[in-house]
Amino acid sequence: MDTKRILELRGQAARLEATTHVGKGGVTTTLIEEISRQLKDNKLVKVKLLKSAVEETPRKEIAEKLAKETGAELIEVKGNTVVLYKR
Repeated sequence: MDTKRILELRGQAARLEATTHVGKGGVTTTLIEEISRQLKDNKLVKVKLLKSAVEETPRKEIAEKLAKETGAELIEVKGNTVVLYKR
């Protein structure tokens, strides 16, 4: 994906609220199914990483796993927020 498109998606994501949270349970099958469903409906999803999740695993690692498991592109990891996009 080109830089211009990524910047557009980041702008759109800035106006979104996080619709899913990753907690101490980490990345579970149920979580992956829910994010996949949201990506199918909305294409762009914002996920909040709770403190209990990032104490165990680095943010970037969680974000990459979410992207891989859902078949989405990782657009941004900013603080404790991950933005995923699926074409």
